[in-house]
Amino acid sequence: MPYADSVVPRLISLPMKLLRRLILAVSFAAMAVAAEPASAVIEVSSPMAAPEWAKLERRLLAETVPACREFYTKYYDARGRLQCFVRWGANDGPDDAFENFNRWPELHALGASDEITALFLKGWEGMLQQYGEAKTTDVPAGRGGMYVKEFSAQSDWMHHGEGLQLFNRMGLSVPTLPIYVERARRFAGFYMGEDPAAPNYDPEKRLIRSLQNGSVGPMLRPATALDWVGDPFDARGFVALHGESTYAQFLEHYREYTEVVGDHFLNLVATTLPLTAYLATGEQKYKQWLVGYMDAWLERMRATGGVIPSHVGLDGKVGGADGKWWRGAYGWGFSPVNPVNGKRENRNRIPRATVGFNNALLVTGDQKYADAWRAMIIAVNSQALMQEGKTEFPTMRGDDGWYGWQSKPWNVGATELWYWSMRADDLARVEANPWMAFLQGRDAAYPETALQKDLEAVAKKVAAFRADTTPPEKRLADNMMDFNPAVTDALVRLMLGAIPPSREGGLLNARLRYFDPVRRRAGVPEDVAALVSELADTRTVVTLVNTSATEARSVVVQGGAYGEHWIETVAQETGPATRVAARQFAVRLAPGAGAKFTLVMRRYAQAPTVAFPWDRR
Repeated sequence: MPYADSVVPRLISLPMKLLRRLILAVSFAAMAVAAEPASAVIEVSSPMAAPEWAKLERRLLAETVPACREFYTKYYDARGRLQCFVRWGANDGPDDAFENFNRWPELHALGASDEITALFLKGWEGMLQQYGEAKTTDVPAGRGGMYVKEFSAQSDWMHHGEGLQLFNRMGLSVPTLPIYVERARRFAGFYMGEDPAAPNYDPEKRLIRSLQNGSVGPMLRPATALDWVGDPFDARGFVALHGESTYAQFLEHYREYTEVVGDHFLNLVATTLPLTAYLATGEQKYKQWLVGYMDAWLERMRATGGVIPSHVGLDGKVGGADGKWWRGAYGWGFSPVNPVNGKRENRNRIPRATVGFNNALLVTGDQKYADAWRAMIIAVNSQALMQEGKTEFPTMRGDDGWYGWQSKPWNVGATELWYWSMRADDLARVEANPWMAFLQGRDAAYPETALQKDLEAVAKKVAAFRADTTPPEKRLADNMMDFNPAVTDALVRLMLGAIPPSREGGLLNARLRYFDPVRRRAGVPEDVAALVSELADTRTVVTLVNTSATEARSVVVQGGAYGEHWIETVAQETGPATRVAARQFAVRLAPGAGAKFTLVMRRYAQAPTVAFPWDRR
């Protein structure tokens, strides 16, 4: 019997209406659990004419839903399978298929219709089955299925992370769905020694044994171009987004991607799997694994003067036998030839490593992880040189020393570092941008400008996929990704005070989240809009408004995406502060009412969880 048939419910067999009812049933079943009630309920009756930003937020949440429905109908069949040419490949393979649902979980968690969740769950189930049935002929790792046990058979964590964005964030909306919790446990087990068929982790050395890993285990030999590219196919008539026009060019693209044995900073993205299981179950073994693995990496950074290595030997030695810690595909010294233009291009993928540091901070609240990233920024920039009278800063490190010079300091992860620490010196490293200017009171028009831009982006994407006449047999899995109309960046920044999750596959970094206590679901209730206008270490300012002139609305405001921030007090612009002393508080907004609130908070002070406020014991 196939693995999925014996372990998981067959959600893909359910009609869409029935699937939506199942989602609601799971949510309402949680009402029977002993709840952790909001510590404070604040009544707001002061009239507030709906600001333009509030109207635009509600429009974006509403108009994105039919756009997503139309996108799904065009590119997915009734079973939830992507209508494309199915193949294995780092350029256009299974991870890209799942990326077509990027930002859909965030969209629903902000407050969009439950239809969004029903659609992405249907597509998730369909593609798991689709890529489990798909097999390679030539590529060894995929001969038993491109997905095995519902997880990518073998890949690197740049592509694993990209393909897992949907799964990693669906817990924002369906944290108690049994199939989600079961998979969270199983996927984490692939990296915690719980599945003997996937010996990816060495617990003694605290290392993941290869850059290429997955549900069939690690690759413990040099990789070939075939391993990366997939089985031969006639590339004529396809549009390869990386520019290749022949299968030979696909192979040439990956000719230098051979060095994969040993641990690599890209593997830090794998910490999201035990974190997801921890958020869903609260079991300490997942936290302990994550912290143990990340602390091993902090030790390795100390051995290299503060810079995270891209190669750790199977014996645990930083840099392996020759000590060259910069080695490895996608590492510090990785500058392969692009066969399309014949030039060497720097492909250090270190930004992905921020995920591991963020995950460790989330579960521990320990700023040592932020300190380590800051120390690395300082260490890299200390290698600056004067060249032709100008200071140049490196971005790469190879056998001949530092290279990849640029005129500005190296600041990879600067935004994340500031978000973790809220320190002024970290803020100084962040490049100027409209969101930061708004938070600092220097761009009052930003909310309306950003939301209007995203509304226009939705319309453009709809027009683009409507104009797409590519037949399914000539579509690669990534061809429709840019048509995905789930546009959420402005909403995430403005409503949640958050950094929009990117392709790395990490979780949501947010100062606040909202829940509808009436419908028992994630997101703001109907008619409610929110604007976070100030972020500081212990202070958050948010405006809540009810745009309905006839209906009162109630909303639960939570500290952090996962309840990790503790709310001490909340105060309106006039009147005394209300003691909260909890992860959340409730606001009841009279028709047409609104208020600006100042929250005093302690960040990263609570164990994070995906449980909704009324489900926490």
